[in-house]
Amino acid sequence: MSKTWFITGASRGFGRAWTTAALERGDRVAATARDTTTLTDLADRFGDALLPIELDVDDRVAGMAAVRAAHQHFGRLDVVVNNAGYGHFGTVEELTEEQARAQMETNFFGALWITQAALPLLREQGGGHIVQVSSIGGVVAFPGLGVYNASKWALEGLTEALAQEVATFGIKTTLIEPAGFATEWATSSAAHSEPHPAYQFLRDEQRDWGTIPTAEDSVEALFAAVDAVEPPTRLLLASSGYDLVLALHEGRMATWRAWEKVSRSADPKRDAA
Repeated sequence: MSKTWFITGASRGFGRAWTTAALERGDRVAATARDTTTLTDLADRFGDALLPIELDVDDRVAGMAAVRAAHQHFGRLDVVVNNAGYGHFGTVEELTEEQARAQMETNFFGALWITQAALPLLREQGGGHIVQVSSIGGVVAFPGLGVYNASKWALEGLTEALAQEVATFGIKTTLIEPAGFATEWATSSAAHSEPHPAYQFLRDEQRDWGTIPTAEDSVEALFAAVDAVEPPTRLLLASSGYDLVLALHEGRMATWRAWEKVSRSADPKRDAA
């Protein structure tokens, strides 16, 4: 059974790959981009199955209008994908206020506005699926990416609460947590703080992810999640991220267990008498 999608940030990277794959399998897609001419070739190829929408997700009013327009055009929305975002590279000390706020505006608030716009429509139609594109950076923090990590950790917390709020309405949520992929995220889409020489050692020690998958390599996993009767609340993408996150959580569990006695010492004190 075909689906109707709303995908932000569809001009390149995951958004472009997922838009193309959904159209190729016979689905319909409302695809947003700041410059919709980047979608012209897809519009020529797929015709009415694609609805290009010009959108900067930082604009709450425009985001609300875009979701309503897509729903009105297609009659329903089955999968809403908050994909638009970018990475800001800079240590905590290097960040300016403008850079920190801009990162949160796009990666966190942009997703929040689209989610808020979609929820009444999904409730009214009796269900749907909200897919939030997070990152392993939403689970693991990396030096030099603190504000990016913060934006994705915020999205993860919001979505975990959201999942509990909307389950009764038949609305599913999934956090997609990709590892390093060969997209423009770390190149032309990235923003950078002015480097401080004190932190050059961190830039010299950037992690080598080895063989990096492409955005197209993620399509099968995405479809498995959105087509599932009971989709996962979190889905890691690529082996490098899977292995890293599991090792991190095992380390966290070990620390919590080692400090269990101290943790429990903060319980209410009762008079032994």
